[in-house]
Amino acid sequence: MSENTQNITSKQVDAYARRLTVIIVTYNAAATLQKSLDSVYMQSYPDIELIVIDGNSSDGTKDILIANNDKITYWRSEPDNGIYDAMTKALKQAKGDWIYFLGADDDLLPDFSNMAMELNEPNTIYYGSVLTRGLKPLGEVSDYYLAKHGIIQQSIIYPKIVFEKYSYNFKYRSSADFALNMQCFGDKSLKFVHLNHVIANFSHDGVSGQSRDMVFEKDKPKLILKNFGFKFWFRFMVRKMRGKS
Repeated sequence: MSENTQNITSKQVDAYARRLTVIIVTYNAAATLQKSLDSVYMQSYPDIELIVIDGNSSDGTKDILIANNDKITYWRSEPDNGIYDAMTKALKQAKGDWIYFLGADDDLLPDFSNMAMELNEPNTIYYGSVLTRGLKPLGEVSDYYLAKHGIIQQSIIYPKIVFEKYSYNFKYRSSADFALNMQCFGDKSLKFVHLNHVIANFSHDGVSGQSRDMVFEKDKPKLILKNFGFKFWFRFMVRKMRGKS
């Protein structure tokens, strides 16, 4: 989307570049949305489509979308049934070979484009790191960490095949992305690969950062058992009983 492509050679573009869809879902995000949009525009990756789905905001968010109409590939503003409903609407419009979800109060870093240039296996879920609350970037995680804590969604770039096979479970108000990642881990045709890039500033003020999804927490042990196996389930349950999970 940007003319700033001096770090990417034409040979690299021919060899690796595929369309990458960045999805932003919004609701009353006027205070932060323009910064988030600008962080997408400044990326050097040569083929980004930007989709924004707004939940019928009343605070000026729609005015920002109108002002950015010529830079946004597709946007819509209408009532929805929560963040995962909005994300699903966006996915129906996505044309990219790769899918990335950016919060309306988050912003991409330049290293996002560097990571995007390394995406080359269509059955691989790639994840990097994000900056959040001044903490050290997480880096590569163990399978047990993924089962217990999950990976921040803003660190993940998905191949489109994930959403051709799976969808978000709307019963999980703020953890449907965690549940989806668990399901993907249980699919042996997919794999998770870490790339050493810090790709976004994550605000931690969104839905998932502010509330605990108790429906998901109740289902979590059986999801671990189903997708990660007995060994990880047993370890999780022992630590849970000891108050360490």
